Amino acid sequence: MGHKIFISYKYGDMSVKRLARTPLGERTIVRHYVDELQDRLDRTDHINKGELDGEDLSHFKDSTIKSKLRDKIYDSSVTVVLVSPNMKEVWRAEEEQWIPWEVSYSLREVTRGDRTSRMNGVLAVVLPDVNGRYDYMLEHNSCPLCQNGCTTWHTDKLFRILRDNMFNQYVKTKSDCRMARNIYLGYASYIHMIKWEDFIVNVNFWVEEVEKLRGDKDFYDIRVNV
Repeated sequence: MGHKIFISYKYGDMSVKRLARTPLGERTIVRHYVDELQDRLDRTDHINKGELDGEDLSHFKDSTIKSKLRDKIYDSSVTVVLVSPNMKEVWRAEEEQWIPWEVSYSLREVTRGDRTSRMNGVLAVVLPDVNGRYDYMLEHNSCPLCQNGCTTWHTDKLFRILRDNMFNQYVKTKSDCRMARNIYLGYASYIHMIKWEDFIVNVNFWVEEVEKLRGDKDFYDIRVNV
């Protein structure tokens, strides 16, 4: 069964790996990754409820844009946040930026008339930086005491509403680590985080996993405020 997906991202962030689809003479921006994802969604039953390329909202007032985006999020069940190195404008308050507001609205249950929209499932997908690396956000740790190693999530670099909803499972399952690291098993975070390369080859799987997390929301300490 298809799901309605809202994609939250920093449109013009150029600090990402070049995609083959980028026209010659242009630099890859995060919007090109949205187009790549849209191509995958076109082969499934899923629907992108975010704005399509060419759907220009820039001439509207902020209040109008917010209303239009609110309508799109209300009519979706899954929100995909594309994490890129410069998604945050560190000189601006977070409540003045679009991504935190979009995530906040995605996590709310909103009633309109006789219909209440359930909280969305939210997935954070980390895009590769200009060198094709993910360790600015997801850093693999090799460990002589662990067969597969582990991954450090650099949540301190994220918007607060994203990091507040990571590692927020009430009862977490931990693995022993003689390197004194906190190793969590399963989905310890309501907003799970994965690499783009793992997501784009198996979009259906990850959308369904997010839907399962959505059904298990009562097991998490959800924070909705920016």
